[in-house]
Amino acid sequence: MRIGLISDTHGLVRPEALQALAGVERIIHAGDVGGAPVIEALSRIAPVDVVRGNNDKDAWGQQLPAWLALEFDGVGIHVLHDLNDMDVDPAAAGFQVVITGHSHKPLISNREGVLFVNPGSAGPRRFSLPIALGYLTIEAGAARAEIQSIL
Repeated sequence: MRIGLISDTHGLVRPEALQALAGVERIIHAGDVGGAPVIEALSRIAPVDVVRGNNDKDAWGQQLPAWLALEFDGVGIHVLHDLNDMDVDPAAAGFQVVITGHSHKPLISNREGVLFVNPGSAGPRRFSLPIALGYLTIEAGAARAEIQSIL
């Protein structure tokens, strides 16, 4: 299973992001969406799971969950916007993957057997950080991640 990972769009749906996500089976948006049109555009590609970011302050954004617990092919995934807000021990809670956003900095790391992924920002450029998104591939009960710059 190939899952597209995107975050911090801040209302901007880049054609390059849509093209990069074409063909994924599911999309996870890790917050700071910037409105329903972003999710509507992504939903044309694949089903979307989404969490609220710190900038999703309007009525639509406030309806989004602060975090999600997902499972695909036996792999537990915890999704939240800001890693600093995580209030669970992911390994103890049975999560193999944690997906976050917020920092706009793409990152893949492994901590105590848990894969942490921040796909970076696919929205407006911030400082000199790349415009990026990610992929999570799940096979045989294991997950691996990659980051792709799209600009």
